[in-house]
Amino acid sequence: MKILVTGGTGFTGHNLTQRLLQDGHQVRLLVRSRSRVALEPQPTLEIHEGDIRDRAAVDKAVAGVAKIFNLAAMYRTASAVDQDYRDIHVEGTRHLLEAAVRHHVERFVHCSTVGVHGDVKAPPATEESPYAPADIYQRTKLEGELLAREFAARNGLALTVIRPTAIYGPGDLRLLKLFKLAVRNITPVIGTGKIYYHMVYIDDLVEGFILASEAEAAIGQVFIVGGEEKMVLDDLLSAIARITGRPESKIHIPALPFQLAGSLCEKICIPLGLEPPIYRRRVDFFTKSRLFDTGKVKRLLGYAPKFGLQEGLRRTAAWYKQQGMLFYQMTFMLSDIMTSI
Repeated sequence: MKILVTGGTGFTGHNLTQRLLQDGHQVRLLVRSRSRVALEPQPTLEIHEGDIRDRAAVDKAVAGVAKIFNLAAMYRTASAVDQDYRDIHVEGTRHLLEAAVRHHVERFVHCSTVGVHGDVKAPPATEESPYAPADIYQRTKLEGELLAREFAARNGLALTVIRPTAIYGPGDLRLLKLFKLAVRNITPVIGTGKIYYHMVYIDDLVEGFILASEAEAAIGQVFIVGGEEKMVLDDLLSAIARITGRPESKIHIPALPFQLAGSLCEKICIPLGLEPPIYRRRVDFFTKSRLFDTGKVKRLLGYAPKFGLQEGLRRTAAWYKQQGMLFYQMTFMLSDIMTSI
């Protein structure tokens, strides 16, 4: 079976592609640059250079595939403008959906985000919980998801939406800053440290994507895919410290000054194309709960996470150390917090 993966150069897309190849599928990647593909050339891997924002390139990539995994995403950078997010998350998704119908694609799995729920006021959130996206990334991911669901229902496309929780594992760099924070001689924590954080190990998430692409029960459904265990932030930092063999010593700092600083820095820096030293979303990491109910994906698809949080953190920390990215730091400055998360 030939399968198209968009976003295949990202962490999740790369791991999903590896799994599909291991399972014996022919995989086609739609990528902007062939040089970014971190996979060895092989007969069952096909690389199409093109942009999801280019309707003709998308149509060419979709022709002849049976399934599509849409993992394309615009990540937050200072140089990105709002339209960049909308072009990829909404218009790029539209191009894929239209091509999928034209070419009679059998299954379409769309990657959204639990960020569409924002700060979870009544944890744990389910797939039916209110939407409360907090930034342009989350707002446009929600727009793209709703577009996909409406389009699929109207055109008879077999669609499944996956909302992953916080993804981690060997090869991921997004949580490296959290690990670096946890191994300092003093770990600065904005706020109380009692907000919930819900993670999913990459191999478990990939399994969720595979199940969503195969089960008839997945068609027309939205699934939150996360790990089995949930922790408050303080406990997560403590777990990382123990796994890495570092002493625990946290200092809690009021959140309000950082929230105000984040708002001010964004207003000044972003119009100038400069990277703000602190973002509001970085402060949100410390102050907003993210706890989710994964009962639906377990019940309908038989999803069963295989990697507990301790084992996942251990494997991730080992990879960071192997890459020379994680080491004990004896210094602490308030600026350390600004570059965290």
